[in-house]
Amino acid sequence: MAVDAGRAPHPVLLLGAAVSTAVAVALLVLWPGGTSAEQVPGIQGPDALTTWALPVARTVANAAAVAVIGALLLVTVLLPGGRRLDVTKLRYLTWAAVAAAAWAAASAALLVFTLSDLFARPVGQVLAPDVLADFVLTDAQGRSYALMTGAGAILATVCPGIGTVRWARAALLLAVAGLLPPAFTGHSAGAGNHDAAVTSLALHLVGVAVWVAGLALLLVAAVRRDAGLDTAVRRFSALAFWAFVAVAASGVVNAVVRLPSAADVFSSRYGVLVLLKTVALLILGALGRWHRQRVLPTVGDDGSRRPFVKLAAGELLLMAAAMGLATALSRTPPPGAQTSSLSAAEELLGFPMPPPLGDFPWTPLFTQWHFDPLFAFGTAAAALAYLNGVRKLRARGDRWPLGRTIAWLAGLAVTVLATMSGLAVYGKVMFSVHMGQHMILAMTVPILLVLGAPATLALRTLPTAEKGGTAGPRELLLALLRSRYVKVVSHPVVASVLFIASAFAVYYTSLFESLMRSHLGHTVMLVHFLAVGLLFFWVIIGVDPGPRRLPYLGRLFVLILTMPFHSWFSISVMSSTDIIGEGWWADVGRTWGASLADDQYNGGAIAWATGDIPVLITTIILAAQWVRSDAREARRVDRRIDRGDVNDPLAAYNAYLASLHARDRKTSRGLRTEN
Repeated sequence: MAVDAGRAPHPVLLLGAAVSTAVAVALLVLWPGGTSAEQVPGIQGPDALTTWALPVARTVANAAAVAVIGALLLVTVLLPGGRRLDVTKLRYLTWAAVAAAAWAAASAALLVFTLSDLFARPVGQVLAPDVLADFVLTDAQGRSYALMTGAGAILATVCPGIGTVRWARAALLLAVAGLLPPAFTGHSAGAGNHDAAVTSLALHLVGVAVWVAGLALLLVAAVRRDAGLDTAVRRFSALAFWAFVAVAASGVVNAVVRLPSAADVFSSRYGVLVLLKTVALLILGALGRWHRQRVLPTVGDDGSRRPFVKLAAGELLLMAAAMGLATALSRTPPPGAQTSSLSAAEELLGFPMPPPLGDFPWTPLFTQWHFDPLFAFGTAAAALAYLNGVRKLRARGDRWPLGRTIAWLAGLAVTVLATMSGLAVYGKVMFSVHMGQHMILAMTVPILLVLGAPATLALRTLPTAEKGGTAGPRELLLALLRSRYVKVVSHPVVASVLFIASAFAVYYTSLFESLMRSHLGHTVMLVHFLAVGLLFFWVIIGVDPGPRRLPYLGRLFVLILTMPFHSWFSISVMSSTDIIGEGWWADVGRTWGASLADDQYNGGAIAWATGDIPVLITTIILAAQWVRSDAREARRVDRRIDRGDVNDPLAAYNAYLASLHARDRKTSRGLRTEN
């Protein structure tokens, strides 16, 4: 599609052509017989309307969501500007509102057609309010599409009233969150390794949305000749690279999880579609590289928008075709999906029941590994970003303590150990191992990570935004550190209460069992343990700047006051006669090892025993920081004295003592004279 920037069609026509391409590819691929996702032999399938309208509704919903995210990306990240939105950005917010309304409508249609498809009933028979309400309340797919509909409706309502970048960012977060519910249903949620499949699919959706949305709306901005295109294109180039990495990595994980063997790539319909998507991804990666090397350096010169528009239009159409393939892929069952049967434990865990743990040294804890894309990709990205920051500092001649780098990398390594080794595997079938995983994430990893001082490194290496321009990552980080929210949660009392009370809230309510039954819930629980640990130990031994920093004696006092409550929690677990999360452990059906009561007692003992070691280490670190702080203060005072600084507090105090001595001598001489 050759598009001349000087005589370009209306942007709506460009986006319409992309949506039409996606729909056409989806229908073309599904035409030979892949229109029904999972029909059971002997049972009548859905009617013709549902068969063909379902993939169209899904494609339109995806395209509308992409348009919403793209418009909000332009407003909040890509186009330069201040905190208040100018006329151009307000126009894109209006576009976002219109696209969000289309997203909500298509998602509602998707809900209806999915219900018709699942129950093989005509659309007219499932439109009854009670039937739809039951589907939304009792079925995961129904809830996911209802959440998508709600997100689109909210965005369509609030976007026209947004006037600042801050609220536009909130709208962008809501739009991205609205994409994720379908990731937790369908083929991913039903896969044997469903936790890896679900997480990788969620990452895949976000990466594709950011990549496609950014390019589509940049193309619109280029056609409209909006100001600041050169800045927007350069910002998007870095964003697109990371989106491409996320899409490629998550796509590989999804393919490995869903395809039983490499031969299925060529022998199954599902594998062929995966192969076609891979080819499209490689071509898009090559085009992106061409963009960065040839087109990007010329954007902003007179008449230079034409090559960008031509190449971006071609990329967008190829992306639309890939989205059509993705829609067809979602309607195609993976190889063996209809014949494979999972055990009850495997359906709950996402992997087979592990072998008995046995006696000490519990070797399976270090041999049973289970890949988790969230923690794998997250820790890898955190390590690369940190090392890149250190490289930048050293390149400009600045020093960064080696100990901080070692602490950060060690913290990430322990995180991987806690979330992907046998601790993660057995943590889902044994309460004692789960408690050990909890203690590592809440009391060991945070100590190492806060000593790495990541915020300080980021503030020293992130570029500063232009004066009056849109706030960049450095400004956002500073605003977060200075925000009222951080000021409240970093208060020693609040941090301590969150650290201790959250454990009681999770384990002594039905929340624990509910979180264990969902991969998303289980992941949120682990991230929560890590987050409250980071907050607490940042208050005690943190190196990074914050809104309030207690004196060292006050930090020691907070640590001493908090730890007895942790011991109380541990003892209460050991002495409890009620089984925590009993329904979950019963459904998992572990037949080996300690009984549920004995295993819970062991978990409480682990919490009690492992709590003392981090406290001792923290006390030693705090004492060392205190001594080093006093030494730095002494050197600072010495330097001020050497400079003759009259404002030096020590010098002023010495002068005060000298004046008292002189006054005493004068008084004594006066008394002798009178006598």
